[in-house]
Amino acid sequence: MTTMNEIELPQYSPKDFASDQEVRWCPGCGDYAVLTGVKKALAKLPIRKENHVFVSGIGCAARFPYYMNTYGMHTIHGRSLSVATGIKLANPELNVCIVSGDGDLLSIGGNHTFHTMRRNVDLTILLLNNRIYGLTKGQYSPTSERGKITKSTPQGSPDNPANPLALAVSAGCTFIARTIDVDLKLFDSVYTRAIRHKGTSFVEVYQDCNIFNHKAFFYASQKDTKPENTVLLEHGKPMIFGKDRDKGIVLDGTTIRAVTLGSEFTEADLLVHNENDINHAFLLTQMKHPELPEPIGVLYVDDSKPTYDDIIVGQINAAKEKATLCDIQSLVRGDETWEVHPNGD
Repeated sequence: MTTMNEIELPQYSPKDFASDQEVRWCPGCGDYAVLTGVKKALAKLPIRKENHVFVSGIGCAARFPYYMNTYGMHTIHGRSLSVATGIKLANPELNVCIVSGDGDLLSIGGNHTFHTMRRNVDLTILLLNNRIYGLTKGQYSPTSERGKITKSTPQGSPDNPANPLALAVSAGCTFIARTIDVDLKLFDSVYTRAIRHKGTSFVEVYQDCNIFNHKAFFYASQKDTKPENTVLLEHGKPMIFGKDRDKGIVLDGTTIRAVTLGSEFTEADLLVHNENDINHAFLLTQMKHPELPEPIGVLYVDDSKPTYDDIIVGQINAAKEKATLCDIQSLVRGDETWEVHPNGD
């Protein structure tokens, strides 16, 4: 962060980031938990409140900027990342966060999501994945499972669901993570790391829509099912899971599989999480419930790539240094313009 952000930084509380707008989501919606988690995280970060910007597209999550006492913009369907990129280029000092849903970021906005990651723009993307279109009352979304019966697919969805984390890996995103709406401790650790990361940070949030797709991720979020169905990723540590921590993940050739610890397999045989290995990260994106426990936490981090905004700022500064034109009219006219006179001279 910049020196300006760190000098005489006020002591914030989560309440400092709450706007005066009435929060209006359906009672029980996972968006409430995410909003709480974001406010708690920002209160601890060394960034002045006026340097935060929240951008959204269309969907239930798009109300997010209204509920944050920061700068923000509610944009049009699928274009939140284009606007956020423009904001970051106009003022690289800002911490820009995009909050949107699986429909907005992976359907009409899928192209922008891919290219933002490819460019490595210094933004934080929170994709709230509830596997449904909630605002338009329950149609299937890009992440809905095949066979999903909804108002738009009464005989079941014929589509294979999009894999947000695999998309992020293929695009070369430099920070990739997954967390859960109601796990505020995990959300806090992941989100604060995402903001501190210099580059595109992509965080998929498993989020419950209790009206149109209730319990979609309960296997991963509830106390009685979470231990057996998820594995918490910790860099440099073996991948262990289970209520009694008696199970683990091994790499069999190029295939990941779950095993029970005991006489045949010990902790020494388990796959060790390496968040700096892109190939390892891709294998993790293929772990899908119910065949395997799903990874939560930080999958991948690459701090070596330059950011798009730094490159653009460098090009602008280099152009200014080489510039010989001294006024706007000379810039418009350029070196290859001419005048046409009525008399033909």
